[in-house]
Amino acid sequence: MGLQEGDILQTKFSCKEDQVAFLNSYKDYGFKDKSSMMREALNLLRKERELEKLRQSADLYTETYDEDSELKELTATAVHGWPE
Repeated sequence: MGLQEGDILQTKFSCKEDQVAFLNSYKDYGFKDKSSMMREALNLLRKERELEKLRQSADLYTETYDEDSELKELTATAVHGWPE
């Protein structure tokens, strides 16, 4: 039987002393254990990175649009007559 989505695997990693102290305070932050605290931290980091990639993509599209007069003209033509 292979891994199923949602299965919890174990892994080993190294932390600095202050990070270990923070992990040891998991109860103070409402977590049942260090692992649940780490999973939440990793999920937040993943969301943050995905959001940053979306922002970079939006910035690139904005830059491209700002520099392309033909694209601006095409957009203006496409929305002409649409309710404001």
